[in-house]
Amino acid sequence: MEVSLAPPAERAGYRLAAFEEIGSTSTEALTRAAAGEAGPLWIVAGRQSAGRGRRGSSWQSPSGNLAASLLLTTELPAMLVAQLGFVAGVAVLRALDRCCPSARARPALGAGFQLKWPNDVLAGGAKLAGILLQTEEVHGRRAVVVGIGLNVASAPAGLPYATASLRDLGYHVDAASLFTALSETWLAAHADWAEGRGFDRVRAEWLGRATGVGGAVAVRTGAAVTRGVFETIDEHGQLVLRAHDGSPRRVNAGEVHFGTTATERAGAQP
Repeated sequence: MEVSLAPPAERAGYRLAAFEEIGSTSTEALTRAAAGEAGPLWIVAGRQSAGRGRRGSSWQSPSGNLAASLLLTTELPAMLVAQLGFVAGVAVLRALDRCCPSARARPALGAGFQLKWPNDVLAGGAKLAGILLQTEEVHGRRAVVVGIGLNVASAPAGLPYATASLRDLGYHVDAASLFTALSETWLAAHADWAEGRGFDRVRAEWLGRATGVGGAVAVRTGAAVTRGVFETIDEHGQLVLRAHDGSPRRVNAGEVHFGTTATERAGAQP
């Protein structure tokens, strides 16, 4: 796959390493960080054979889809670094809006491309993309890898949730063009974030495209399930829900279900 950075990203000092096939773009990024690479470096592959998902799961990325990881190094505290997952979500949506115009006018997409806490991008309620943030301490610095997997040409089958691809939705954009757009929208979203000083702006944009706000939500963390109404995300990116007793609850990780599936899929535990 022939890919290129958008000119503004190149001027800002971002670099690119592209592969036809690789085990995992995020693994490659962490390996390079351990060897002294400081970034900012995008690693992109036409196909992944061992992509990473949340909680140790695999993420299928056959030919035609987009697998990209961005390596950064920072001295910022972990609390601020965690906000980069939301920066990435906003950047992905901006790239999709640019490459797939009039998405909201397509009946199959409903409200268009949306975000699902903490790190998924949806199309018509089905998972279109996943974002995985990883950090490691290397050489006295914090290496951060923002991994993005987006179903461009095909969607994985046999998963316990609905999936979608841009091609299935009638869009014929290719992964290379989408990456070029993403390299520019990331640059802009990252500038908006301003090392955490602008997180309120990113947070507002993220919430404006989030699914489930104001509705029933259930979050499973291990064997525990927390239920209530999804109110917002806070300044740390935690999901804030209003429990049935009226008290606010904050959740920083878990498997999230909205609407009717908040009961059906998450189970009946209190």
